[in-house]
This record gives sequence, structure tokens and C-alpha cells, in this order.
Amino acid sequence: MFFRNLTLFRFAPTLDFSQLDELLPEAALKPVGPLELSSRGFISPFGRGEDGLSHRVNDAIWLSVGSEDKILPGAVVNDLLARKLEDIEAKEGRKPSGRTRKRLKDDLLMELLPRAFVKPSRTDALLDLEHGFVAVDSSSRKSAENVVSEIRRALGSFPALPLNAEVAPRSVMTGWIAGEPLPEGLSLGEECELKDAMDGGAVVKCQNQDLQSDEIAKHLEAGKQVTRLALTLDDHVSFVLGEDLIIRKLKFLDGVVDQLENSEGDDRRAELDTRFVLMAGEVKRLFIVLENALKLSKAE
Repeated sequence: MFFRNLTLFRFAPTLDFSQLDELLPEAALKPVGPLELSSRGFISPFGRGEDGLSHRVNDAIWLSVGSEDKILPGAVVNDLLARKLEDIEAKEGRKPSGRTRKRLKDDLLMELLPRAFVKPSRTDALLDLEHGFVAVDSSSRKSAENVVSEIRRALGSFPALPLNAEVAPRSVMTGWIAGEPLPEGLSLGEECELKDAMDGGAVVKCQNQDLQSDEIAKHLEAGKQVTRLALTLDDHVSFVLGEDLIIRKLKFLDGVVDQLENSEGDDRRAELDTRFVLMAGEVKRLFIVLENALKLSKAE
């Protein structure tokens, strides 16, 4: 269950979550209705059918937002609509108006929805109550904001905001590959994206590349700046940090995975609990390093 991406939001560490378990059942996932396109709500972090809609260990809370979405391929809807429009034109000798087209399409959707396939999905989130941040396992800002909205719906109020850095992330990352010292524990990976400072300028993407090579230095001399950078925290976590402060390609390395060898057994729930504890600790360490390096603004 290790997260693969982190979209982060901040909230005040003074927020009260004592009523969370009592409030979550009212915001639990309900089956999508016959005439609904989608449904959202909380499910057990340990999987559908398991008890409990949250899991807390010390100051870390694990939440999962489940989704059920009806699958209605646009090509199918458009093909059926085109046939209906052709029939009308053949019978009446004129093209239907825009209002008629819209009405027919809405009628088609209502006709097809009850027979549409349902696609289930889930998005996980980690709340760190000590440092006041939410880490959503998604590289999509919109998807992550949907999770935060579900938490807000459950609690009634949840003033969480996207991360904001007091220094430009691309300036900091450019300095790191230009030779400036990295924060303790961080080291460069072998992937980066460089862009010209001007909008619409050249973009260079490097993989499996020594980021302090002469080739990269020439790009920096030409005025390009780093917008994505692969980094490693100790030998525990590797990731790609973007100037949008979204962490992608998050991977837990041998330094973390080795700790599972003596804890894994036949109890799946106990194994997931152990994984969550390890992950929460590493994400907390990573957040603290980035908070100091990028001077992340605190929530009030």
C-alpha cells in the first residue's frame, strides 16, 4: 500500500480530529444510483468490506476515498445520437435544432445509465497531525483536491490549502544541480527536466544522466532552470520533485522494505498496518526536509 505520488496540503496542527470516527459513517461511500454518473465516499483503508473508515497510529491517520463511476463511452453515445438525428431529419426534412440535440442526448444518457458498467477506484490519504499536512496518493491536483473536499464534507470544516513555498522551487532545484549543497540526507538522482526561463522556450528531459555533468552545466549556462528533479532521501526513498511541489515516482527503497522482512506474516491487516507505520515515518521525514529547504509556509 505504499503511496506512489504525494500531493500535499497544509492545515493548522491545532485542528480537532477527535470526532472523525463518529462523522465518517455519514460520508461513507454509497453505491452509485441507477441514474447517477458517480458516487464518492469513504471506505475502509484495509479494503472494501473491512471494518473502520480510518486507521490511526500515533499522530498519523490513514483515510481512503472510494469512487464508483459509470462508464459511458462518448463514441457510443455520439453514434446513437447521430442515428436518432438522421431519423428525425429523414422524417421531417430538416436538421434538428441545437435544443433538440441536447434534449435527445440527455434522454440517451438517462436511458443508458442504468445499464452502464461501474468502475470502482480508491485514493488514499495520510494526515500527519503533528506537522499539519495531508499527503494524497495522486499526482493529479484535481483528484487530490477531491479527496480534501471529501474530508471537508465529513468534518464540516477543513481549512487545508495547497503547499506554498516562500522561495521559488525551480531556483532551489537549479542551485542543487549547479553545485550548491543539498539538505542533509538528500542526494541527486539521475532524472531532471530543464526549461528556458521564457514561456514557450525549449524543454530538455534527462533520464539516466549524471546531473552534474558538463552537458547539464551547458544547459544551465544557457539559462535553463530545473522544473523537475529526481532525489533520494538517505537510501530509503527516491522521488521526483516538481516545481508545482507535487512529488511523483515515489519509491520506497531497500532501507525501508528490508524492515518488513521480520514483520510480514499471514495476517494481511497486520502487514498493511506495518507498511502504513513505515510509510508515515518516511513521508514525515521527507516533508520536514522539504519544509526547511523550500521554506514552506505554515497554515494558520
